[in-house]
Amino acid sequence: MRAVVQRVGRARVAVGKELTGEIGCGLLVLLGVSKDDTEADADYLADKVIGLRIFEDADGKMNLAVQEAEGSVLVVSQFTLYGDVRRGKRPSFDAAAPPEKARGLYQYFVERVRNAGLRCETGRFQEMMQVELVNDGPVTILLDSSKAF
Repeated sequence: MRAVVQRVGRARVAVGKELTGEIGCGLLVLLGVSKDDTEADADYLADKVIGLRIFEDADGKMNLAVQEAEGSVLVVSQFTLYGDVRRGKRPSFDAAAPPEKARGLYQYFVERVRNAGLRCETGRFQEMMQVELVNDGPVTILLDSSKAF
């Protein structure tokens, strides 16, 4: 499982003209699921996201997690995080999980974040979405449950 985590001043996601999720200060999480992922991968990434200390404390140091910064989380599914372009210019998505499996793990991840007491908004799984954000910093962190990076 992979995530691109961005510290944001605000973020929103829409399907067509319908707003499906919106947050102020917090984290935008673009989440990709691989065909080999399990709930253990989702647990690992959820724990990382929940505990990621990338918000500034009173001394201006990145030392606070999203909940300590009174922020929210917006999670958007993004299978293209498993796009492989090592053999050409057209991405292969062979490593991405099939939709049924990916949907279950995506929903599991969202519930883990919510069960931690965080407000968690979402996009809409397997839909074309428009994501808007104001990256704060900018701060962008890449996470991978297989620890590939």
